[in-house]
Amino acid sequence: VQLQASGGGLVQAGGSLRLSCAASGRTFSGSALAWFRQAPGKDREFVATIAWNSGRTKYADSVKGRFTISRDKAWNTMYLQMNDLKPEDTAVYYCAGFGRGISWELPTDGYDYWGQGTQVTVSS
Repeated sequence: VQLQASGGGLVQAGGSLRLSCAASGRTFSGSALAWFRQAPGKDREFVATIAWNSGRTKYADSVKGRFTISRDKAWNTMYLQMNDLKPEDTAVYYCAGFGRGISWELPTDGYDYWGQGTQVTVSS
């Protein structure tokens, strides 16, 4: 299983970026994909998750209303549209895949597959 994240970069506060995560090697039908991030000196934290089949989503409070997670089933790709970026959003962003089926509750931890990370830097 491979998860290839891309789209990071340097942006000014208030700007936007769109991250992509291309999945290969297995289907995530019946499961979920997610974005996490890790800032320097901090633990990795959950950002957003999406149920692959239904498209239901869940967000961390810190990004609600600014970030949008989506997926394209035809391309087996997940996206994270990030608007109104803030310096505190600076981190390495990782995409992750849940290896088991999910029920109604979307998982915010316990992910089994991880991409290599893409750096997002927001300048003030």
